[in-house]
Amino acid sequence: MSSVMLPMKEPAQPAIAPLVRHLGRVGYEATWRSMQKFTDQRDAGTDDEIWFLEHPPVFTLGLNGRREHVLAPGDIPVVQVDRGGQVTYHGPGQLVVYPLLDLKRLRIGVRELVAGLEGAVIELCAGFGIAAEAHRDARGVYVDGRKLASVGLRIRRSCSYHGLALNVVNDLEPFLRINPCGYEGLQLVRLADLAPVSSLEDLARMFEPIVLRRLAGNR
Repeated sequence: MSSVMLPMKEPAQPAIAPLVRHLGRVGYEATWRSMQKFTDQRDAGTDDEIWFLEHPPVFTLGLNGRREHVLAPGDIPVVQVDRGGQVTYHGPGQLVVYPLLDLKRLRIGVRELVAGLEGAVIELCAGFGIAAEAHRDARGVYVDGRKLASVGLRIRRSCSYHGLALNVVNDLEPFLRINPCGYEGLQLVRLADLAPVSSLEDLARMFEPIVLRRLAGNR
């Protein structure tokens, strides 16, 4: 009686957690160029990274951005960038998360990445007893119709950069100088307006495992 040798299945490869960097307050343009350089120089063996940080005051205008949505920038610089979306504001007290991920290796698409970022904010809010939601027709996270977090990405060579901006303890006044995300009269809200927040640093550490679980293949 002959026997048939069945091919052995290769064991599933465990997900490798990205390298997490907490960069503090860093300039916008230098960070943007660092993301581009990282993405252009990475190869199939490069570890993914996720950067947590905040920026000095800056307005950024995405690839689809229209200058008429920048109403009165005053002394805040306006930077044209290569992410999707319209105009938004970054400033001290806002938590910014940049996922530098190889989407092909993770086997996720852009929509899944966006949903993962939004889901991470919604999960964070739920921990504070806040009901937040995502809108498919206007990406981001909202609480009672007010925008709490924005998402804007760039995909190059199947890898992502740019990412998520979560209003925590930042000044919301600069949003009055633009039509946020291209929407006239859009209201913004901060997490500190909805729940007690001790510091941006503490919140970033609290948010980190949620983001990793949502984005690093551990969902």
